[in-house]
Amino acid sequence: MSRKQTRRRFIKNSALIVTGLTVLPAWARGNKKIRFGWVTDVHYAEAPVKWGRYFTESLSKLSEAVTLFNEESVHFAIETGDFKDQTDPPVELETLKYLEKTEAVFSKFKGPRYHVLGNHDLDSISKAQFLNNTINTGIDKDKTYYFFEHSGCRFIVLDACFKSDETDYKKGNFGYKDTNIPSFQLKWLKKTLQESDMPVVVFTHQLLHGEGDLYVNNAAEVRAVMEDSDKVMAVFQGHDHNGGAKVINGILYYTLKALVEGSGEQNNSYAIVNIQEGGEIVIEGYRKAGDYAYTSNRKIPTG
Repeated sequence: MSRKQTRRRFIKNSALIVTGLTVLPAWARGNKKIRFGWVTDVHYAEAPVKWGRYFTESLSKLSEAVTLFNEESVHFAIETGDFKDQTDPPVELETLKYLEKTEAVFSKFKGPRYHVLGNHDLDSISKAQFLNNTINTGIDKDKTYYFFEHSGCRFIVLDACFKSDETDYKKGNFGYKDTNIPSFQLKWLKKTLQESDMPVVVFTHQLLHGEGDLYVNNAAEVRAVMEDSDKVMAVFQGHDHNGGAKVINGILYYTLKALVEGSGEQNNSYAIVNIQEGGEIVIEGYRKAGDYAYTSNRKIPTG
């Protein structure tokens, strides 16, 4: 066994989160059409430990994830929000430095990379400041919601960091419970789904699979648009640091455990997501993140 294989085996979480199964089914070991690396809730800041969040350890945890993504030659890497955090009281220039340091680690990934806006990304800076200090590969600099395509699949990134009056989160002018997909973005989502002849995967920070403080206020409307399209395979989310999975009307809603929670490399959390031509989705969890296997009825076009 090579050094790389030994290391990968050491950091792999062998726990499987799939009803009624103790080992990955045979179809989960098939050909991987698309592979991407995923982290969420990095929350880096030079701040003291709070609520079990070890902010200062997040850079080393993220570095471990990026190293594995490079070793595994995944097609792209994405983080689903709360990329950085802040001190109390917040200092805007310091917050920008935390963002720059976190992006510097993420930029070591040797491939396309993407960001999803989370509420903590905007606690003391604006969306424009976040976008000006990060890169979404091939995406216009002013876009906070957008899509890209890879190997016969369309990937849609949503921005739920809007208040109920449809104005942007900016420099802490919001409460985390007031999170919405505004009408103009919902219209864009419907159009983007209609125009696609590919199956679709959606990324968001705040949750879409129910109701409550951590959920998008108009999540039911968003789900209806996705369901009506009959194209969405899965929604990948952050925000709830405990993680979890739920299937609603044929769409998988998978929430990855937060990277920031707990001290030490053993408390890291990240994943590699595999999507196969037959619509199978296999999530390989590392450290605290468990494996998950799900079969969608949306197939990836061959060729």
